[in-house]
Amino acid sequence: MERGGEARHPLLAGLGPEPLDSGFDGAYLERALTGKMTPIKSALLDQRIVAGLGNIYVCEALYRAGLSPRRLAGTVVGVRAARLAQAIREVLGEAIEAGGSSLRDYVQANGELGYFQHRWAVYGREGEPCPGCTCAEGVRRIVQSGRSTFFCAKKQR
Repeated sequence: MERGGEARHPLLAGLGPEPLDSGFDGAYLERALTGKMTPIKSALLDQRIVAGLGNIYVCEALYRAGLSPRRLAGTVVGVRAARLAQAIREVLGEAIEAGGSSLRDYVQANGELGYFQHRWAVYGREGEPCPGCTCAEGVRRIVQSGRSTFFCAKKQR
């Protein structure tokens, strides 16, 4: 394959942008989500919209952006889209810096564990207090598209 031709490879051609690339921002996210009537959580897990986002990082980014995972993707426009794009970039940057999240059998290439799981605000914390929030319920868990979703119903709208 010629250098730079990766985007034309049949297995990669349909992928959305990598969220740490310079072209990933609120304006891109708003365009990609226009007309989508699926919950934002499910839309962000669609690799055709954004490449490389997994369940943990989507939950954490939505929490930071203050967006409900139930919100319809097509309603994430303007400042909401900008906040979400920024939150995605921040979560991924911090996760990379911490070596990822070690669950079950994940380790870094050098065999060491990642440590980002110690910074999670909501993922896997069902029933625990929401960081910086006064809600009585704490972190809630629902299932969306067969995946666990963790969020704060008060903070995330």
